[in-house]
Amino acid sequence: MIERVTTQPDPYEPFLLSQGIKANGWLFISGQAGAGENGKIVQGGFLAQGRQAFANLRRALEAGGASLKDVVKVTIFVTDMGHFDDVVTLRREFFAAPYPADTIAEIRALYTPDAMIEIEAIAVVPHAEGR
Repeated sequence: MIERVTTQPDPYEPFLLSQGIKANGWLFISGQAGAGENGKIVQGGFLAQGRQAFANLRRALEAGGASLKDVVKVTIFVTDMGHFDDVVTLRREFFAAPYPADTIAEIRALYTPDAMIEIEAIAVVPHAEGR
């Protein structure tokens, strides 16, 4: 069974995207950037955006019945690999051992020129049917 995961407000609705999909005990979360509830990228630089992106990821995971500790794989997109050490700092703040598998990739741009980081995740949903 496939179930759509949403939060309120749902910034993905206007773009015909699902914030997340729950399927057979797995949770797939779409990329979460450093945007606040108003939809605008937060000020304060890379770490501020990263912390907001992780907060948004946490909120989406919780809406799907999981948490950061249930994440098994993340993909982190950055617009400047010069922030690699900052990404490690963020991983240390938001994840604990055993750390999830991870891919980090530098890309030319995200959905808005102000965005510097976006995080997508795959998690196992605790106590999900079919597990």
